[in-house]
Amino acid sequence: MTITRKQAYRRIEITRIIMIAVGIASAAFGLKGFLIPNEFIDGGVTGISLLISSLIGWPISVLILVINVPFIWLGYKRVDKLFAFKTTIAIVLLSIVLYLVNFPMVTHDKLLTAVFGGFFLGTGIGLAMRGGSVIDGTELLAVYINPRSPLSIGQIILVINIFIFGVAAFFLGIESALYSILTYLAATQTINYIVQGFDEFTSVTIVSPKSELIKHVIMRHLHRGVTIYKGERGFGKTEIGEKQVDIIVTVITRLEVQRLVARVQQIDPTAFIVTNSVSEVKGGLIKRRALDH
Repeated sequence: MTITRKQAYRRIEITRIIMIAVGIASAAFGLKGFLIPNEFIDGGVTGISLLISSLIGWPISVLILVINVPFIWLGYKRVDKLFAFKTTIAIVLLSIVLYLVNFPMVTHDKLLTAVFGGFFLGTGIGLAMRGGSVIDGTELLAVYINPRSPLSIGQIILVINIFIFGVAAFFLGIESALYSILTYLAATQTINYIVQGFDEFTSVTIVSPKSELIKHVIMRHLHRGVTIYKGERGFGKTEIGEKQVDIIVTVITRLEVQRLVARVQQIDPTAFIVTNSVSEVKGGLIKRRALDH
């Protein structure tokens, strides 16, 4: 049965909605099951909400909704209307779940709270991002500030979180702030896995006069696809007889990098090899081969 473009789009949107719903449930569980009862905080808007709630007792459900309002506006201005709409719905639903659902407190252990609270919160934020929305607007603020600042987006987020944890150390104590940093690191790493995927693909660029043989090995023995760019070699002031060269680019899993490098160096010990981490891969042979493994 042939699937039309409209049906394919509808399926993708349904999948994204499910991701957002599961993300909201996971984030709410991480907050009410781990972080809030133990007075731990996280970075970003969620961390600010948790910190204010700990200091003055305002409901976390209300704070998350109110503090995220400016970031919804930024999403509307910097991204698009659909993104802003999804983000609004996701944040409102998160606030409702936090207000209505009573999750059981899982543990009093501080280390477990920091690690698993960060894990469930990071899973929620990551799934919401995969679904096309956000439930923490710090990244949107960083994107907005970036053109007006010499700092990168990552550096802006770091500065914001340093300020949050500094305030937490002053009001909640050093120990609580340190555990909160551990929570933030666990959440951040989980978000990276959710958004970028667990496969950890690597792009490999190979420059060698023996490119034809290397290409054959990659395609026939490693069963990977390749892309060939036409290039011109240069090496300092040294004269090179043949400057024209084929530049090979292939994408493989992280576990296959050393195998590929070893095979290339067997063919040409002087081959120039560059590897780069890849956030996401779609199409081609790579996904199918990863599933086969």
